[in-house]
Amino acid sequence: MNQNEMAEKLVDVEARSKSNTKRIDKLEERQDNLEELTKAFSVMENEQKHIKTDVGEIKEDVKQLVEKPAKRWDGVVDKAIAVIVGAVVGFLLNGGGIP
Repeated sequence: MNQNEMAEKLVDVEARSKSNTKRIDKLEERQDNLEELTKAFSVMENEQKHIKTDVGEIKEDVKQLVEKPAKRWDGVVDKAIAVIVGAVVGFLLNGGGIP
């Protein structure tokens, strides 16, 4: 191998080295982006767990709020029935309203 051939090979190796350096730099950048994405996904996963817990609590609160008027209505109906029964019993005990 003469000096010209060695010089050509050296130029080829340097060109390949520069090309490989650029490719490695791009790969490092992509790897950094991938790591950032992984961290962001982890944060989102944690937030999703918190949101799921919060939604469960909100559903329970809404359920209680919906049941509250129903319980009130049941109480009103129970009291109305008690008043009517009491009035009927009082009426009957008072002699049925016959003079």
